[in-house]
Amino acid sequence: MVVVIDGDATRRDIAEAILAKLRFAVAPFASVEKALAAMQALRPEIIVVREDKVQELRGRLPSDRDGRPIPLLPVTPDLTDPEALVDALRVMLREHELAKIRS
Repeated sequence: MVVVIDGDATRRDIAEAILAKLRFAVAPFASVEKALAAMQALRPEIIVVREDKVQELRGRLPSDRDGRPIPLLPVTPDLTDPEALVDALRVMLREHELAKIRS
């Protein structure tokens, strides 16, 4: 499960389409507040959020099932390319899984 937070409906739809095509379950939200309200039930593996919303989300991140903060992937200008976004997402998910194994 990937939570996508972006106030721009077009960008949010594009991210959702890219991730869904790669067989990720995606929950898109227009705001941090709406996403946070739903995350306890959703239990996402990663959160994809626009770079300008990272600070708003940082100290409020829910934990994963193991008590670790859910990984946060800020979408920066270099991640607007779909392939770059997918690559960054895969790297972050691998790192999160490795951290689980090590602990």
